[in-house]
Amino acid sequence: MAEEKRYPTERMKCWEEAKSLRNKYYEDYYRAHERGGLCVTGSATMYYSILAGLGDDVYALTGEPYAATVAVFPEFSAKCMESVERSGVARDLCAYLRNYWGSIMLNKFVLPDGTILDGWPKPDFLFTGHACCTHAKWYQRAGELEGGAPYYALDLCCHPLVPSWNENQLNYIVQQLAEFIPWAEKVTGRKFNDEKFIEAIHNECESSRLFGEICMYQRNIPAPMDEKTMFSFYVFESLAPHRKEIVEFYRRLRDEVQDRVERGIASYPVERYRVVTGGAQPPWAFLQIWRYLQREYGVISVGSLYTFGLQTEWEEDEQGNFIPAKTPKEKGLRITNREEALRAYAEFKLKNWVLAGLFSLDFAPMIIKKMVQQWHVDAVILHFNRGCEGSTSGATEMRLALVEEDIPVLTYEGSMADYRDFDLPRTMARVDAFLEGVGLKKLTTKA
Repeated sequence: MAEEKRYPTERMKCWEEAKSLRNKYYEDYYRAHERGGLCVTGSATMYYSILAGLGDDVYALTGEPYAATVAVFPEFSAKCMESVERSGVARDLCAYLRNYWGSIMLNKFVLPDGTILDGWPKPDFLFTGHACCTHAKWYQRAGELEGGAPYYALDLCCHPLVPSWNENQLNYIVQQLAEFIPWAEKVTGRKFNDEKFIEAIHNECESSRLFGEICMYQRNIPAPMDEKTMFSFYVFESLAPHRKEIVEFYRRLRDEVQDRVERGIASYPVERYRVVTGGAQPPWAFLQIWRYLQREYGVISVGSLYTFGLQTEWEEDEQGNFIPAKTPKEKGLRITNREEALRAYAEFKLKNWVLAGLFSLDFAPMIIKKMVQQWHVDAVILHFNRGCEGSTSGATEMRLALVEEDIPVLTYEGSMADYRDFDLPRTMARVDAFLEGVGLKKLTTKA
């Protein structure tokens, strides 16, 4: 197989800043009421920028990233899961949902550094996008557990990349967003500021574009980052992409990744086989798998449909290659009023890969095939994720579609957020067998 060529590598300069920003995000939410601000919680499918119209001191907690943080700490996660299951909730419901509800029931709040704080911060209202089959009911029930907090859900039942799309469906999204504004004004007693909303839209779109550029640099050989590292960076698009500090962070990260490519700095000293992972979330309590791939075999995961496409918007160029979607500013669109803002915002947000995959089983395989070509990938790893039915829908069909294209595929079973549903030794054995099957032997020297 490929020789063990070695590349220079170095620690990411933005690493510590990312850790600090992420902790600050959760602390700001936890202490928002102490500082006179508002708390809003909901799915990562929420339309973040619209919250900015209610003020700079509106802090959102997105449920999936929070629940993934819980999953990193199995002892606390187990308490969350068990408290939910004792209340009669089925174990086959979304694993993120169970970690989230469990935190409310335990009246505990966990920070990314593992600090567990007493008291679950009650939101002023809940605001979510309903794309996955659990989202709307997830936050409806959360509101009940939190003492009856007001609740608003967007019905995201359509997508422009699906053949049935038409203009009426876009109008439906825009209308729901427009109706949210007077509802939120009534609930909060605040006047909505259109200028702040428009500024936030430009920030959120720019965050998406910058992270898209970062993903494009992953095409380089050697890759400037590995996917495990990207997990710590992509998440800000699911936390607060409309905030100026996130745009500034992504600009610094983009510049750093560009510099690494220009200087030939690799994510790991040995890169002799490149993979992408499928559409499902990773098993957050077992990310050592990614390090095992690198350390033992020189296998680098350069990204995934999930990492690249959860919140980043994409479009195709004239050759049919994926490129970061143009922002309203790049398209020369001048947003001057609320109606223009809502339409431009909805049009941009709907250029999302992961959301499209919930409406068409053919879409995700098409994305992965193009990623294999554009990102110079040798094989695909698919997580059959028991913890999320939405992300795993069509996973076996995806495997067959890739195999038909002679793309090697490794599959393993588990859960993104319930460590009890993951068998680490069995998964490692599958990894070894697969890599030996494609002709890779373990590295003779480790970095």
